[in-house]
Amino acid sequence: MIDGAHISAVGGEVPVGAAIINAQGATLMPGLIDAHVHTDFDGLRDALLFGVTTELEMNGRWSAKQRKEIAERNDIADLRSPGMGITPPGGHPTQYMNSSSNLLLRFFFRYPFVSTPDEAAKFVARQVAGGADYIKIFIEDGACVGFPGLPVLNDENLFAAVKEAHRFDKMAIAHVTTVAGGERAIAAGVDGLAHLFFDRQPTPEFVAAIASSGAFVVPTLVTISTAFGNSAAALAADKRVSSRLSKKWLDSLSRSMNVYPQGKLKDAYASVMTLHKAGVDILAGSDVSEPLPILGGLAHGASLHHELQLLVAAGLTPIEALRAATSVPARRFGLADRGRIAPGARADLLLVDGDPMTNIADTLSIRAVWRRGAQLASQEQRLERI
Repeated sequence: MIDGAHISAVGGEVPVGAAIINAQGATLMPGLIDAHVHTDFDGLRDALLFGVTTELEMNGRWSAKQRKEIAERNDIADLRSPGMGITPPGGHPTQYMNSSSNLLLRFFFRYPFVSTPDEAAKFVARQVAGGADYIKIFIEDGACVGFPGLPVLNDENLFAAVKEAHRFDKMAIAHVTTVAGGERAIAAGVDGLAHLFFDRQPTPEFVAAIASSGAFVVPTLVTISTAFGNSAAALAADKRVSSRLSKKWLDSLSRSMNVYPQGKLKDAYASVMTLHKAGVDILAGSDVSEPLPILGGLAHGASLHHELQLLVAAGLTPIEALRAATSVPARRFGLADRGRIAPGARADLLLVDGDPMTNIADTLSIRAVWRRGAQLASQEQRLERI
């Protein structure tokens, strides 16, 4: 039962006068959480159309006014953000700026680089003062993302950033795509890896180090898949997806990055399962950002459902995959008010036809979405308003 913005009860007697929704043949789920995005207001809107009620950003800049607006609106997903991530001069992800469709970003925005441990510590402090929910650190030489030779954050700056994040009681989350980068991140004491390393298989010693550190991993298999040259055209052609996305996003979803064609998805699957069996928390995330030609294969909302399918293909059970997009990220990111259907939790909910615990693809058969107890208008209702 929903009372205002929260779940008041699960089961029991139905209060007199309560509105009743017939959910026969459907499954009620907590709203989904995408644990790796780069977003804007349009992205938050698209995410909610797919039942993604919270997006966890991994690099971005939001004013206090914008964050207040996001928290108060019920027609877009909620947001958590680290502010800007830590990178050296010329480091990842600044190579994408010339491709961005955001002219303000391309021509007027200067990325705040870090060159010394003192600058790293001060950078963290500025992000925290600006409302950062956690701290993002980039460890990327570009070899796996189509830009080999990028400057890489050194150990002194890496360790200083992690130490300062922890001094402020904030999680430090590292972007890595290689085993070597992951080893450096874990040695520095990060709390999570924002990608799965995919240049080679991890050694048993590295897997044990991740497990003993308590760090989580967001594999972003959908991004790895498109990096390997696999298209998401079949997903874009699915009526459950195409009816909710613009042509621009459908075209982008149908492309692939193809920046690491030597990669094999079965190897990435094996790494995910090795980590999972070692007790490492696996979180579902997409790494979706803008519909750029060089960032194809992804779309807000839709790609998280694709990620769930790939996690199951890797070997997780459907319920384990669903937890990776609900209760596990809620627990790891301290979002105690969501990720579960329980009395007192936020009424961030997703109703789908079928049974995703039997067929994970049923998560896309969306019948209704609620954010803070407010039901999102159906596609037909939205069209009527236009």
